[in-house]
Amino acid sequence: MNAATVDIKDILVNEGDLGLTFGTNLFISREPTQPDDCVTLYDTGGPADDLTLDRLERYERPRIQVRSRANDYTDAYDTIQDIRSKLQGRAHEVWNGTMYTLIRVASGPEFIEYDGNNRAIVVLNLMIQRRPS
Repeated sequence: MNAATVDIKDILVNEGDLGLTFGTNLFISREPTQPDDCVTLYDTGGPADDLTLDRLERYERPRIQVRSRANDYTDAYDTIQDIRSKLQGRAHEVWNGTMYTLIRVASGPEFIEYDGNNRAIVVLNLMIQRRPS
């Protein structure tokens, strides 16, 4: 299975009204210095896999952080809210050969800080349950 951020990236890109394009204003694991307004996804670990009586049927429960950065606080917050509304409660969808049985918000939106260039940082944390499809 892919890193959860890879599949979540594909979900966000597929939601065209978010205006996110991978490599332009949507990134995984490394936030670039530009553009000012962007979203970066981070794999943040999670609890151990759920094991069932059938050892071949295992559920992973990764967590990821969605980080929105913008020159304007309201823009960063609104972007996170839009992403939240697209992901909260998504269930029983297959992305890149992985069944996402549930995506839910663990926390956020949460303001973190203004970075060294005075850009607002707002985050959203997701809990995911998934298994190979």
